[in-house]
Amino acid sequence: MAAVVVVSDEKPQIRAIDHTVPTLPMLPTTVKRAMNDYERHGTCDLFAALNVAAGTVITAIRFAHTSRDFVSFPNKVNANVPKELYIHVVLDNLATHKTPMLTKWLLHHQRFHFHFTPTYGSWMNLVERWFSALTTKKLQHSAHRRVKTLTKDIEIWTANWNENPKPFV
Repeated sequence: MAAVVVVSDEKPQIRAIDHTVPTLPMLPTTVKRAMNDYERHGTCDLFAALNVAAGTVITAIRFAHTSRDFVSFPNKVNANVPKELYIHVVLDNLATHKTPMLTKWLLHHQRFHFHFTPTYGSWMNLVERWFSALTTKKLQHSAHRRVKTLTKDIEIWTANWNENPKPFV
């Protein structure tokens, strides 16, 4: 049976923030200016599984970071990967990845195989690179007054990414 390899990680505490003063536009002799003051409007956690070969990403947004939240994420991966493929998931040694709840889940999902990297494993850099692209190309230059708008922007950006994915080399 063929397989797909995904690298999975979390980006916790993504903040919905808005500047207290509008950003001043760039002019012919002046650079764009923004104040450092901002208001927080809540946070969310982003779970991501990056398909190493194809470059596509499966994401789930949660509002907590518990083992129950993590266990719901492989269900989404399971639903988005063709049934005839084994799924090899490379992830770090976070405690939420090794709970009894997840062990029980794995017993009922035989096509999943988890591979844990040593601390600071280089495999994780692939999905971290995707998180960096999300941050620099979308989150850094946007303002959100509600977590709902933040999560919608992340979902739209991910969908656009998946329309023309490029694997990281």
